[in-house]
Amino acid sequence: MGGQTLVKRSARAAWLWCGLALSSAALAAAPTPFPAAPQAVAVVSPVSLTVELRPVAGHTRVFVTLPAGTPAFVPGLSRATGQAVISLPFDLLPVEGNLVPGGGSNALSYGAVGRQLTLGLGAGYGRVEAQFWPAVGDWPPGVVVDLWPAEKPAAAVRPAPVVVPVPTATPVVAAPASAPPAPVRPAGPVRATVVLDPGHGGNDPGMTSPWVREADINLDVALRTARLLQSHGVAVRLTRQADAHLHPDKAADLNLRARMATTGQVSAFVSIHVNAATDPAAHGIETYYFGQPLPGQGRSLAVRENGGGSLGESLTRQAAGAAQGVLGDLLSQAKLSFSRRLAGLVQAELVAATGARDRGVKTDAFYVIRTPTTPAILTELGFGSSPAEGARLADAAYRQRQAEALSRALLRFLNAG
Repeated sequence: MGGQTLVKRSARAAWLWCGLALSSAALAAAPTPFPAAPQAVAVVSPVSLTVELRPVAGHTRVFVTLPAGTPAFVPGLSRATGQAVISLPFDLLPVEGNLVPGGGSNALSYGAVGRQLTLGLGAGYGRVEAQFWPAVGDWPPGVVVDLWPAEKPAAAVRPAPVVVPVPTATPVVAAPASAPPAPVRPAGPVRATVVLDPGHGGNDPGMTSPWVREADINLDVALRTARLLQSHGVAVRLTRQADAHLHPDKAADLNLRARMATTGQVSAFVSIHVNAATDPAAHGIETYYFGQPLPGQGRSLAVRENGGGSLGESLTRQAAGAAQGVLGDLLSQAKLSFSRRLAGLVQAELVAATGARDRGVKTDAFYVIRTPTTPAILTELGFGSSPAEGARLADAAYRQRQAEALSRALLRFLNAG
């Protein structure tokens, strides 16, 4: 597949997850053009919209109910002073109303005409995000519009996302961990962006055995995967490009990695690891998405990948609490279904490419993938503690097959958006 074809198709996946968000600095700017109107979808037009507020902590959420059976699409979004315009792929019946009446800073009204839903916003609103919400059980599909307060606390300093260059003979040096993210917004069509997280590194080597050192295997496979994805037009960020940690404190390190899953328009986040067991006969590949562990499934792996020891137990408890909260959030559940699909694709491709034992797709409370706003998974490439599998992981040709499998799975996932 040509790079340009993927760019156009996979942009849909990027917009689906992150909407088209504009910062509060855009409040005083001239109206910003939104992307081309979404392609028409098969619904009976004109559509009568139901617009209502939904309770959510920290910001205002507007839910726009759509007809049952509405297929997924990418809503367009334009933000200007006093309004946000959401572009939909079908004609609308004229409707208007007030969600928060009055003329104060939190005033909120709406009006639909043509193929646009316009939200009238008071001065108290800043960043706006819009995304499609698929039907979940008896809940109908819709568009979720999140309105954030105009003034927000300064973001914590985090490492700059690093886009992997076309391979050259000279290795690229990673940006310092303390550097803030570059505020450059790419021009032209939005490309799908994948974040690859080579687990461990620096002061944390991960598992070690006579055959492999986990941090090295994770990084090698991530770099190979990144180059393959970039050759297909996908923008790739790595959490690290060298044997280095993001922060000497493990909890802060994992938090910085996790934040890269929600920085900008990210279509997928994949954390890459190597497994280990006290039983040298243990072998095979398994892939996780966020959630409570399956019945009978121990927590030892999550504790180890979350830092090990008392720290790993503490972070696992925190992540498990977040997983329990997801069960009560229908929107998060809907989004986790995309993580489950990505995990299934990655698991199937890795097993097919390597012939390794299929240990299945599972859920657990991994701290680095705890934020369910982006399709995020953690894959264990095999057991470095196994004499047979550890030796295979030490072979560059075997790691290349795994990288090719990962890239195929991600390309399939992006092109399904």
